[in-house]
Amino acid sequence: MGSEEVPDEDPVAAIYHRALPHVYGYLLSRCGDVSLAEDLAAETFVAAVDAAAKPDPPRITVPWLIGVARHKLADHWRRSAREKSTRAAATEARAGAALDDPWDEWVDTEAAYAALRSLSAPQRAALTLRYLDGLPVADVAAHLGRSLHATETLLARSRAALRTVYREEGRDGR
Repeated sequence: MGSEEVPDEDPVAAIYHRALPHVYGYLLSRCGDVSLAEDLAAETFVAAVDAAAKPDPPRITVPWLIGVARHKLADHWRRSAREKSTRAAATEARAGAALDDPWDEWVDTEAAYAALRSLSAPQRAALTLRYLDGLPVADVAAHLGRSLHATETLLARSRAALRTVYREEGRDGR
């Protein structure tokens, strides 16, 4: 009886095993929701399989997958925003907040993530892309499908809303 050769692992499966902790960790650290992170990671790898099946597939690497995950998260937040009719009311309520007051640098990380989760989807998306991912405002605008000016306004209002929520919880270190 001859020895059976085990075929090499499928390249998509190989990148999946290597990249899953990175992609899932990226998503979980930005959304703070285990179920959502799992769903978006799955969507990310489905996109990778689709891309790999194309005639001229991209080189599927961990950074490429993180980029896809970033888009999946931004898409999720856009969908969430459309589904919530309270978005306009929340934006108006925060419109009167000061747009340029400096914020102390000391923050409690868990409290900050809790405050971030309480914001609207567009606000979370804008703050996450700008400050956690470090994207320039123009790139944030492109990801969110907004003009540069609208994105700058969204970021200013989102920062003010985050400060308000964070301080209401009494966690601003004062």
